[in-house]
Amino acid sequence: MEIRIQPGITEDAAELAALHTAVAGHLTDLHGRGPWSARTSIKGVLYAMRTSEVFVARQQSEIVATFRLTGKKPWAIDVQYFTPCPSPLYLIAMAVAPQWQGRGIGRRCLQEADKLGATREANALRLDTYDASAGAGGFYASCGYREVGRATYRSAPLIYFERALNGAASHHDDTQR
Repeated sequence: MEIRIQPGITEDAAELAALHTAVAGHLTDLHGRGPWSARTSIKGVLYAMRTSEVFVARQQSEIVATFRLTGKKPWAIDVQYFTPCPSPLYLIAMAVAPQWQGRGIGRRCLQEADKLGATREANALRLDTYDASAGAGGFYASCGYREVGRATYRSAPLIYFERALNGAASHHDDTQR
């Protein structure tokens, strides 16, 4: 299986909205309604393309996964939990189509995010995930991301993870939590 990861383009917006909505529906079916249950619109995807870098993973012509990178701190991230660094990059909105999950595509996306972060001279990749059965905390931990804290934002419990890049030290004083 050859997966190609490349920047998303506006013509991908409908397929990306459908992928995010399918993932939300799948999580809702498995774990019940929660903040992960929101539908994604084409308009929302186009906005994401204007405010961040959207990447797609393709198996032939089908988009099977996506993630976004941005240097701008997302609304749900509280930086006090992370190792201070001058150039963090935030990994957001990662999704793998339900029928493609469990095949290593998510890991491949994270490897690509590492490479992209390094080329952008980022010191760390930061992300959050739901602190719930629908969250992917175990996945990120198994991929070498380090849990740095937990918080609740707008009634959604979150786990924060980071990964040092470009030889940056990843050390955090646990007494700050």
